[in-house]
Amino acid sequence: MYKISMVWICLAVMLQAVNIGDTLPQVTLEKENGGTSNDKPWHSTSLKGKVHVVLYMDPDERKGTQPLLDALNQLDVDSKVYSTIAIVNLSATWMPNYILESILSKKQKELKNTSFIFDKEKMLVKKWQMIDDASNILIVDKNLRVIYRKMGKLSFKEIEKIIALIHQNI
Repeated sequence: MYKISMVWICLAVMLQAVNIGDTLPQVTLEKENGGTSNDKPWHSTSLKGKVHVVLYMDPDERKGTQPLLDALNQLDVDSKVYSTIAIVNLSATWMPNYILESILSKKQKELKNTSFIFDKEKMLVKKWQMIDDASNILIVDKNLRVIYRKMGKLSFKEIEKIIALIHQNI
């Protein structure tokens, strides 16, 4: 019975989720619900005008996205037309926020063309129907239209597809 209930819950979430072809719903992360790594508000409308890979991740699942981050870090693409946004679901981890924010602020210096945003209250789980406690990947075009969506671990072929989609849409 538990498995059947979980299947229905997953199906309901998928039906409400942000899907390929949808315009990304507007959301603001600020103050108690999150924001940028330097405590400024972050607005999803700031994504307009260039292609973005948006990673919404549980920090405990970050190893699954590391191959993608490594591949994105190797891209030789002008930051005026493309960037990576890593939105960290701080509510999905056992680590205290201040420790995690410090670790990720250092990591941001290693990753070129990547910005870290913090979601302290699972706002994007609610507003964009992201899967909680998992890695979620979206590619958003210049007009905030979702052109790629994947939940969970990526294969090498999927990483290649993401890189190709970035090049096709810049």
